[in-house]
Amino acid sequence: MNISLLIIVIALLCICILLILKIYFLRKTIKEIDRSFDYILKSNTNNIISVTSEDKYLKQLATILNQKLKDLRIKQIQYENGNQELKHFITDISHDLRTPLTAINGYIELLREEPLNEKQKEYVKIINNKTNELTALTEQLRDLSIGIDSDRRIKKELCSINDILEETIASYYNLFKEKNIIPNINICEKKIYKNVDKNMIIRVFENLISNIIKYSDSNCNISLQEDGKIYFINKSNKLDITTVRKIFDRYYTVEDMKKYSGLGLSIAKQLVEMNGGIINAQYIKGKLYIEILF
Repeated sequence: MNISLLIIVIALLCICILLILKIYFLRKTIKEIDRSFDYILKSNTNNIISVTSEDKYLKQLATILNQKLKDLRIKQIQYENGNQELKHFITDISHDLRTPLTAINGYIELLREEPLNEKQKEYVKIINNKTNELTALTEQLRDLSIGIDSDRRIKKELCSINDILEETIASYYNLFKEKNIIPNINICEKKIYKNVDKNMIIRVFENLISNIIKYSDSNCNISLQEDGKIYFINKSNKLDITTVRKIFDRYYTVEDMKKYSGLGLSIAKQLVEMNGGIINAQYIKGKLYIEILF
């Protein structure tokens, strides 16, 4: 009786040891699958999940996951190719529109120099306004192409933020004049150098100045401080604390979507962050404060 009991105990002990080992190796294999799956998802690789276990259910799981990964790669390639095609298409349209618009603006300026009666002047003004609207739409198309191109390569170089800001503000002189906006510009004498993509930073400043021209209710303030902080400040009764929290969201706008796309500030945020900077917005006493620091 004692021998039989001993045999049963030994047999149960062996079964427990085998089960413990089985569980150990199952857990080890599951961790292998988890690590492989995580690595494959994070890296652009064609590797597959392989398991050391002989357990048929785990092998079946690995096979299913590998098939899903294969399907995912195919869809990713299709998405990337479609994304690039759409970006190039939008960029081409934007470029094609800018060329004739530049010519039209030139002819409008020539017409203004001619002796026109009041009716003709009114027609020229209407043409000019419609041309400006088309130009704004073209800029929005360019913004959209930037937003789509999330993998855009950054060409960083040591740049003077002072010079970039001054040049960009100067290029908007005529638009400020048309909108009767007098910018209060305060750019520190100390040269602020940052390692950034110059074209991207120009685009950031252009979008923020365009935002001021669209939404400002009066004059504005643009400043670059010695600590490197850049401020764009304008009064706007169209905003409040709630809307400012959404101001960098893609496609969000406080105006009619047919008039403005709402992409400008979203693209500005994206480009600032791509260059390692921070951009914030606050609404204080009826004024929108946008702060940038690279």
